[in-house]
Amino acid sequence: MAVRKLKPTTPGQRHKVIGAFETITANAPEKSLVFGKTKTGGRNNVGKMTMRYIGGGHKQKYRVIDFKRNKDGVPAVVKTIEYDPNRSARIALLFYADGEKRYILAPNGLQVGQTVMSGENAAPEVGNALPMSVIPLGTLIHNIELRPGQGACMVRSAGTFAQLSSREDKYAIIKLPSGELRKVLAACKATVGVVGNSDHALEKSGKAGRSRWLGRRPRNRGVVMNPVDHPMGGGEGRQSGGHPRSRKGLLAKGYKTRHPKNQSNQYIIERRKK
Repeated sequence: MAVRKLKPTTPGQRHKVIGAFETITANAPEKSLVFGKTKTGGRNNVGKMTMRYIGGGHKQKYRVIDFKRNKDGVPAVVKTIEYDPNRSARIALLFYADGEKRYILAPNGLQVGQTVMSGENAAPEVGNALPMSVIPLGTLIHNIELRPGQGACMVRSAGTFAQLSSREDKYAIIKLPSGELRKVLAACKATVGVVGNSDHALEKSGKAGRSRWLGRRPRNRGVVMNPVDHPMGGGEGRQSGGHPRSRKGLLAKGYKTRHPKNQSNQYIIERRKK
């Protein structure tokens, strides 16, 4: 996956770096796997703004992604690699041998026409989903479950990966993208490979309008507000004193917010890097 740097013909093009769409092989999504998506504009059911800085944005359709990979033992052929407006990664459309169609996250190296499979008997190759009890140690993985059968909830962003470090009793020890070393039940499934579109981190929007297309409204800082609106507001000129806080007065930027008696602490061997 490559990026394109545009020539500075306009102010918005000057710093724009966008992803190339060379790997994408289809323009329209699979109709049976697409649903409408409503926008809230940050408002609740009575029209009151409950989330700030949300609104507008281009109309999007939601693609249903198979995060469970529970069709064990049934081979599937990769039909297309597609763009998904709901995530940074690309998605791949699979045609299963029994006629079913499903979308999965497209890892690096997955090609159209390739065969992928899930289950204990699948080979530990790119795109295949296996329980971590049978994946070789040192393998780069993504799309990781926290509970067996729950569906993947970790390592799903473009270019991310975790590494299967070792196994202890019924647990697999994995190193997450944040640097955290964590125990996960070895019966949980993970997909072999690195999430595709790894150049996504190099992209630059180039102009404020691209944020509006994504549904993000302008965000104003606390220090420029009045004291009635924010704990960091007020003062003459650019004065701002004290420790950074949130709008509700909670300390921010360095203040630990994780609960010391969190149940999942027992599974964390080494905390993420600061």
